[in-house]
Amino acid sequence: MVLAAALRAFPSIFHGAALRLLFKTLLLTLLAFAILAVALWSGIHAARLHFGWDRGMGWGGLAEATATALAMIAAAWLLFRATAMAIMNLFADDIIVAVERDSYPQAAARARPVGWGRSLHSALRSLLRTIGWNLLALPAYALLLVTGVGTIGLFLILNATLLGRDLADMVEPRHPDLPPIPRGSRWLMGLVSALLFLVPILNLLAPIWSAAMAVHMLHGARRKMP
Repeated sequence: MVLAAALRAFPSIFHGAALRLLFKTLLLTLLAFAILAVALWSGIHAARLHFGWDRGMGWGGLAEATATALAMIAAAWLLFRATAMAIMNLFADDIIVAVERDSYPQAAARARPVGWGRSLHSALRSLLRTIGWNLLALPAYALLLVTGVGTIGLFLILNATLLGRDLADMVEPRHPDLPPIPRGSRWLMGLVSALLFLVPILNLLAPIWSAAMAVHMLHGARRKMP
């Protein structure tokens, strides 16, 4: 069921609305990380000057750049998915409406619009929830590194749960007359999305693909709508 929804969602990536949303999501995500990089560098630079680190040694600029780069690598691993999905939440209606109109026109006609305020609220909740749980899991991630696969396994289990909730929150409010996606199916949907975020190149498409998949999970895969 979940794989069928994922396969049905793939062509939606090339829909005009999806490409426009992909451009907006990537642009805003990159902008957010650029602002974060500047903030990190500024903080490291200010701390070096304040505490007098590297006084007289002449390699302060290189140390700052190295520390900033390492911090950004860690931030990208932790925050890329959270940031991309939060931004996706702001504009999710673009792709959801397009997929529903193409594949489920009767459902699209009955859909309840989701206002900007609710979208912003969902985006902030998604961002804080994802960052919070992954920060709490950091010690476990570190301890499981010795197993070779434990860190990835925990990452997938945790983020499948978080992504499944995010995706359900995107599509279900538009159709309050429909029963929610079952918890097990929601988790499997989140797992497929989490796996997409782990694959280079595909991770750039993951937010759009995941949102389209959620539409098919709500309508097509379960055949709840005529």
